[in-house]
Amino acid sequence: MSVHISHKTFRNIGLIGRPDKSSVVETLCLIHDHLVGLGLHPVFDIETAQLVPYQNTQTVSRSLLGEVVDLVIVVGGDGSLLHAARALVRYNTPVVGVNRGRLGFLTDIKPTEVLYKLDQVLQGQYQRDRRFLLEMEIRSKGESIYQAIALNDVVLHSGKSVHMIDFELNIDGQYVYRQHSDGLIVSTPTGSTAYALSGGGPILHPSMDAIALVPMHPHTLSSRPIVVGGQSEIKIVIRENRVLPMVSADGQHSVSLSVGDSLHIRKHPFKLNLLHPPGYDFYMSCRTKLGWNQGFDSLQQQDE
Repeated sequence: MSVHISHKTFRNIGLIGRPDKSSVVETLCLIHDHLVGLGLHPVFDIETAQLVPYQNTQTVSRSLLGEVVDLVIVVGGDGSLLHAARALVRYNTPVVGVNRGRLGFLTDIKPTEVLYKLDQVLQGQYQRDRRFLLEMEIRSKGESIYQAIALNDVVLHSGKSVHMIDFELNIDGQYVYRQHSDGLIVSTPTGSTAYALSGGGPILHPSMDAIALVPMHPHTLSSRPIVVGGQSEIKIVIRENRVLPMVSADGQHSVSLSVGDSLHIRKHPFKLNLLHPPGYDFYMSCRTKLGWNQGFDSLQQQDE
């Protein structure tokens, strides 16, 4: 069946895949051949190009991929899309996710439906989903010493130590509390179904302009998650500790913090331009991925 590509903007298509997984390579090759058959121009990022058996294909570094393509297809799990998002967000390049991982809240296209769903997107049939990121900055003695961005979360933690950490939290210049805990998860709505969820945080709909702060095993029963506006400026000051606290963005490598250092977290100026094929439903994803309807699906089918 021939597909009429009505969306002239989607001509150069970037392909990114998670390494060391044969099912990812299989899907990448399927997509590549399909795109070529449609007269489109697939472009691999350099790391992904090493996985596939093609010669003379155009490749570009992941950091520059968003500059040369009109659409990026990420094959893998949500972690693969997180990594791609941090590289692509500044270009506003649309991103589509094909799930070859486990949960797949972001990579929502099933491998069995990949060509049909991609054809819909290429024809201009999709839902646009704008997701904001967080940017974090570590300041030491008044100077900026480290910066990073995160689509899911920024996590202050104690590393491999069993000791609690001591920190002070301020929001929009107002003192909130000083806390002893295993750490603090600062999450976007996208990240609310990830690590923050396992820490007892709320699920935030992706459309919300809000940030969740979820304490990790706080040394008080009254400490609960806080949800603040998306424009909030969050400042965490490190106090006396038996261990060096650490911070990571989207689970990337952790950076240590010293006493007196401050961690500043705010909304990143650019948003991820995520595309979903028709029929995407966030609540259906929650039901499926989180098992909300366990035990009731069969009863519902019987009623129908």
